[in-house]
Amino acid sequence: MTLPFEPILFGYEINVHLILEYLAFFLGYRYYIFLRKKTTDTIESTNRLSIILGAAIGAFLGSRIVGFLENPVWISDIFSFLNLFNTKTIMGGLFGGLLGVELAKKMIGEKQSSGDLFTFPIIVGIFIGRIGCFLSGTNEFTYGKTTTFFLGMNLGDGLKRHPIALYELLFLAVLFVFLWKLKRTNLKNGLLFQYFMIAYFGFRFCIEFIKPNTFFLAGLSSIQILCLICMLYYRKTILNLVKNAR
Repeated sequence: MTLPFEPILFGYEINVHLILEYLAFFLGYRYYIFLRKKTTDTIESTNRLSIILGAAIGAFLGSRIVGFLENPVWISDIFSFLNLFNTKTIMGGLFGGLLGVELAKKMIGEKQSSGDLFTFPIIVGIFIGRIGCFLSGTNEFTYGKTTTFFLGMNLGDGLKRHPIALYELLFLAVLFVFLWKLKRTNLKNGLLFQYFMIAYFGFRFCIEFIKPNTFFLAGLSSIQILCLICMLYYRKTILNLVKNAR
């Protein structure tokens, strides 16, 4: 198989990445429904729907805003305007969704933590989406710098590059297992999602150094700056982790 993987079916080129993106949303949501049925949800159904709506709106806006900052698209015609809506990143989606949830909870007066139930479905969704990123090769900005490292691969441009999507797939699999085991230790409500965000944003901060990025401020990319903002947001949890580790 060569990358990008663009199979032809009935004379039409299939966008595998787009199909896997939709599949990621569908399976992630179905997994969420499955987990909710097996879990005693302390949040009322109407409030939970409001939280999901807040997450969806926040994720949509966040993914587009941060995606634009990562790869600016200048609007010169209708096609560049439409392309602006296709410029997105999961990092902005996650953090935007987090802010959307917090805003929705303030509006409806919900004080209980709501993120734990979303944690594993989010990981599953990202995992499926990253398979699509890998199959897209250099058509998607999820490839790494050129390298002589033994894991370097030809992702479609004839050069050996870091297969960042594969690195992330491995990380997500390990993170899923780790958090699943951690879940069984009677973890305080809300911490599971916080640990996921800290771990994932920490991983992405590091992996960005081997991407052919544009570094805007202090040698950091827009994604890395967002990672630092996320770490600042969860500073109390991080400090408690450090304290307990000692």
